[in-house]
Amino acid sequence: MGKLSLGTVLFAACAAVAHAQTQEELLHDGNGGSTDNVLTYGMGYHQQRYSPLKQINKSTVKRLVPVWALSLANEVGEQGQPLVYNGVMYVSNVRQTVAIDIATGRQIWATPIEWDPAAARVVCCGLSNRGVALYDGKVFVASIDAYLKALDAKTGKEIWKTKVAEWKEGYSITSAPTVVNGVLITGMTGGEYGVRGFLAGYHPATGSLLWRRYTTAGPGEKGHETWPAGDAYLRGGGSTWITGSYDPDLDLTYWGTSNGGPWDANWRPGDNLWVASVLALRPKTGQIVWHYQWTPAETYDYDGNNENVLADITVNGVKRKVLMHADRNGFLYVLDRTNGELLAGNPYVTVNWAERIDLATGRPVETEVAKRLRSGEKVELKPRWTGGKNWFPMAFNPNTGLLYFPMKEETAIYQINKERPAYKPGERYQGVENTTAPRAPGAAWGYYAALNPLTAKPKWRMPLVEFPMWSGMLATAGGLVFSGKLSGEFIAIDEDTGKIVWQFQTSSGINAQPITYTHNGRQYVTVLSGLGGGTSAKRETAGKIQPGGSVWTFALLPD
Repeated sequence: MGKLSLGTVLFAACAAVAHAQTQEELLHDGNGGSTDNVLTYGMGYHQQRYSPLKQINKSTVKRLVPVWALSLANEVGEQGQPLVYNGVMYVSNVRQTVAIDIATGRQIWATPIEWDPAAARVVCCGLSNRGVALYDGKVFVASIDAYLKALDAKTGKEIWKTKVAEWKEGYSITSAPTVVNGVLITGMTGGEYGVRGFLAGYHPATGSLLWRRYTTAGPGEKGHETWPAGDAYLRGGGSTWITGSYDPDLDLTYWGTSNGGPWDANWRPGDNLWVASVLALRPKTGQIVWHYQWTPAETYDYDGNNENVLADITVNGVKRKVLMHADRNGFLYVLDRTNGELLAGNPYVTVNWAERIDLATGRPVETEVAKRLRSGEKVELKPRWTGGKNWFPMAFNPNTGLLYFPMKEETAIYQINKERPAYKPGERYQGVENTTAPRAPGAAWGYYAALNPLTAKPKWRMPLVEFPMWSGMLATAGGLVFSGKLSGEFIAIDEDTGKIVWQFQTSSGINAQPITYTHNGRQYVTVLSGLGGGTSAKRETAGKIQPGGSVWTFALLPD
């Protein structure tokens, strides 16, 4: 081969890759577009994480085998969702972005994500990167020190880089960016550090800022009356650390917001808009069209960031455009996504902080436990601050009408501090004492389940006893639901029975989101393996599960 390197040969082999992803292609992703591509976070702007593919089904899944695996040289965890375009897969973690040849599993290019090592101290709950965005021949990726950059999709070379926020003030970015209606949008994190949350829209070609929408209402803005006098809103939290969904017909993008700052709401009396809420915004301008607040006066660390899944379903005999959301606070919500009207709100795990969600007012009816907590008593709080469901995304099958997701059953021992926490830029700003209540031997950490979105009643539940769960779910027309376990098994579940019908042991724990797609007429399923995430996952797996990131891709053996 002379002086030709393996990378040169692979690059030449993939030179035919089209260098543009258009808005039209993004609109059709997961909605009648090519099954060869996965172009958006959530496998479609609706984030249903559903595929019409059925080559891999309940009858054939026994022939599902790994066809390649690739190391990602990363020991701090893999939480990303891969994207696929024209035979190339793009994956990212906190250390690098990698392009991979689907046919062989070989690396085409790898570009380091450089960040100030000191920034790691302001990243809550694990060093993570949940993926990239694709548009117009570029790969967009963020870093934990709050920079956003564009790479050339064919070479991995940096095209531009822009600073989104100052990490020394507590800001970081762990979410995948998204491009909607020609605008590159990123969220941020830092709700534990007294930041002021925001969303920001950028020009994809240049990285120039188009707009910034703060998520704590300031003077002169609607909602500011829900904050106390003074500057509490400047440290009020409301970070936006999970990628939003998008309805192109309504031209609305939907983003969740996190806990308030400090956690103790006594120091910021009021509902505190738009903390622990969902915002429906115009992607071109960042204008807020409507909002719904999951947890007013949020004081439990019940971030409202979990994904907002869009679908058209029948409600009381009428077809409605809905948004479905399983909140950390333990309630499963269905909203009219045109205006934010509450259609349903029911508990899906054990909840003791609220009796119910009042359909007339849209507000939770808090219990004596919540009142005692707010008065300063130490209480057992259900769900724990990690939620009935955390960030790991659920799937929706439009054919069954069911949501499939992992849920958690844990209890916190929780007490508000008597003294107001001191604010220092880049330091924790919480004001509570919290630990985890002991679990009974053999008690389930939670469940994999199939739920009716309007009632939260399960069709089935599979208890998970060994470890908590942190992997997302993927539903397919093959009658299967894919997910992963912290113990490393990648699994396929029968959507009708909730029984595991296939599994494969990967090299580390799985806390990422699987995808499926086709290449040359063959269906593939891919998931990242690599133990990481927050403290509870690390605590329970310490000394039992080895770290180490890798990409695993599966397909059927021939008959």
